[in-house]
Amino acid sequence: MTDPTSLPNFPPPANEHPLRGRVLDALIDQSLAPNVDNDGDVAFTVQDQQLFVRCTEGDFQIMRVFGQWAVSDAVPSDPLTRLATCNEITLQMNVVKAGLANDTLVVTSEHIVDQNSDVPALVNISIQLVLAGVQMWHERIMGGGEDTGPGAGQPAPGGDPA
Repeated sequence: MTDPTSLPNFPPPANEHPLRGRVLDALIDQSLAPNVDNDGDVAFTVQDQQLFVRCTEGDFQIMRVFGQWAVSDAVPSDPLTRLATCNEITLQMNVVKAGLANDTLVVTSEHIVDQNSDVPALVNISIQLVLAGVQMWHERIMGGGEDTGPGAGQPAPGGDPA
């Protein structure tokens, strides 16, 4: 008999977790080699970053694409500055939230999904939004990438633009 530890890890049947099955299919089609972890989250690596998809099944199906990053010592340590930067990212980007849990940055993109939703497109755009959110957070907290011109919360110089 073959050693059971050498068998591949097959995903659960699609009808057991329909949204998770659709997410797994989408990630496999993108050659991202997803795995279901012990929490039931779909884990995968893209652009050398570990990301996850949590699927909530029930009356409403919710797909949450997220990543977690340890905040380095090079980042300013003031908690208010860190949280304010999270707030800026959350308010600026559509369907993306940034938050902190101790010294861990968490960036998520969440969607309500139904039978007609284009899950592969939602997965793909969510991955890009999460990665962009992390990059923007880092650029902002390190003092780069700030828009200080008109439209950045300050009135344009010179008064009325008539």
